[in-house]
Amino acid sequence: MANIHPSAVVDPAAELGEGVVIGPHAVLEGEVVLGAETVVGAGAQLRGPMVVGRSNRIHAHATLGFPPQDLKYDGEPTRLEVGDGNVFREFVTVHSGTVHGGGVTRIGSGGLFMVYSHIAHDCVVGDAVIFANGATLAGHVEVGDHVTISAFSAVHQFCRVGHHAYIGGYSVITQDALPYVKTVGQKPAYYGVNAIGLRRKGFNREAIRQLRAAFKVLVESKLNTTQALERLEAEHAGAPNVDYLIDFVRTAKRGIVKTLPGRRGARGASPSVQGDPLPDPGETGSGGEG
Repeated sequence: MANIHPSAVVDPAAELGEGVVIGPHAVLEGEVVLGAETVVGAGAQLRGPMVVGRSNRIHAHATLGFPPQDLKYDGEPTRLEVGDGNVFREFVTVHSGTVHGGGVTRIGSGGLFMVYSHIAHDCVVGDAVIFANGATLAGHVEVGDHVTISAFSAVHQFCRVGHHAYIGGYSVITQDALPYVKTVGQKPAYYGVNAIGLRRKGFNREAIRQLRAAFKVLVESKLNTTQALERLEAEHAGAPNVDYLIDFVRTAKRGIVKTLPGRRGARGASPSVQGDPLPDPGETGSGGEG
């Protein structure tokens, strides 16, 4: 049922679906479950427990399911779960979860993970995402559906990236990145609704108009975040995309990136939404990627 190169090493505990291809010198260690038509390239290494869905393409020297880079991790059984139809290019790294983070790293379906991109422990990544070369998630990051994270950008542990967000190249995301918009910079700023990207993904003119109006209230008005959310709830109730935006901002624990380009000092959301001050990266106590 599977096509396994003679030089590959496949653990007897592995389960391979129909049409799976394992390339030369690839290594499958432990309870690795691969769905039908998945292809594992030369020298790739997969370590279970992990479950990978159908029709994934894991290119040469990618490593999936290895232990987390977390000093508190002590060999506990944790896992990686991957959906269908993803592409993991060369030297991509995806780590399993930790017990204190839920025990599972999850990746949805239809994603493209380019060379050297990295997903750390306990991350939850949605469907149809694009991670460009060197895009990096620290531990416990949540990434929504249809997100693009551009080359050499990093997302701090425990941050969230909303649905349809676009993160520009070389950005450093230390607060939640808003859905539907472009967030760019080492001191990241809000660069407006990603109208071109949304149109390509099927958003109609009215949906984009509603989002532009909502972000004008949230980001460009003189209202604080709490006041802006109250106004959005009053004026845009029932618009699904705006409802999602409101909920995303209300549930932010690290604050949101809404600084306008060229402005300094603003961290984003008001204290009533932002929560506690940002901790020093060393304060998480886990080491490595949080």
